[in-house]
Amino acid sequence: AVYFSRSRNKLWFKGEESGHVQTVHDIRMDCDNDVVLLKVTQLGHEPGIACHTGRHSCFFQSLTDGRWNAVEPVLKDPESIYK
Repeated sequence: AVYFSRSRNKLWFKGEESGHVQTVHDIRMDCDNDVVLLKVTQLGHEPGIACHTGRHSCFFQSLTDGRWNAVEPVLKDPESIYK
């Protein structure tokens, strides 16, 4: 998968630095044509890590009682992923 990074201000291939690449199986658009959903299989040296925080997904926070809480564990220290 290829994404646009606002922080890098450029297109980048998922996994170009971490080795955590994605195989895209399906691409969908919502009814307003303002959200794109990719169905992927996450691959790499540590299967299942997609987030730069070392978690399975970047969607690891849940809103509970008005506060955001991390609800998914860090699977690998990000310092050891990005050298």
